[in-house]
Amino acid sequence: MGEWIKLKASDGHGFDAYKANPSGKPRGGLVVIQEIFGVNDNIRRYCDGFAAEGYVALAPALFDRDKPKIELGYTAETVTEGREIRARVGWDGPIMDVEASLAALKGIGKIGVTGYCWGGSLSWVAACRFKPACAVGYYGGQIIQFVDETPTCPTILHFGAQDANIPLKDVDAIRAKHPKIPIHVYDEAGHGFDCEARKDFHAPSSKLARARSRAFFAQHIG
Repeated sequence: MGEWIKLKASDGHGFDAYKANPSGKPRGGLVVIQEIFGVNDNIRRYCDGFAAEGYVALAPALFDRDKPKIELGYTAETVTEGREIRARVGWDGPIMDVEASLAALKGIGKIGVTGYCWGGSLSWVAACRFKPACAVGYYGGQIIQFVDETPTCPTILHFGAQDANIPLKDVDAIRAKHPKIPIHVYDEAGHGFDCEARKDFHAPSSKLARARSRAFFAQHIG
């Protein structure tokens, strides 16, 4: 269903992006932001799923700023590798890549943004800086670094109460700073609970979070 395309950020950096198109007229678009594992099979499945629901889905390969074609699985070793790559690419470049991805979907209707793990944090930044139609962030552990920024669009967040990577005090701090933003915490879910390829996948929490996200996209994108 999807294809790889080339995009260019405002600093001249060229990067790959996975794009999945719906079979009929698009309802709108979604920028789908990767975890620390690259635009791997899981992220492409997300895009294909959104396309099947009528959205043009675009996932920028943010790790291209370190090395092209990086795709990692879900092991302790790849978590370490992914974190190292994330540290090398930093924030500024990937944020420009997300901005370029939003621009690439201009003209097809309303454009939202969603992301997972690192991408959940970047979705928050995009919501604060780029005025998408809406934003949905899953287990964004670095949102706390940007908690003083305020989304310019409707935004919801998903977290797992059993997430060893994201202290609930951080979630509480986000909620205290932004009391009008719906923040859903799933009691039995850990980190990565929406990813079927991870051992932390929790089907009931994933199903509920996806239903909430889909209804949110339908409300704010179409």
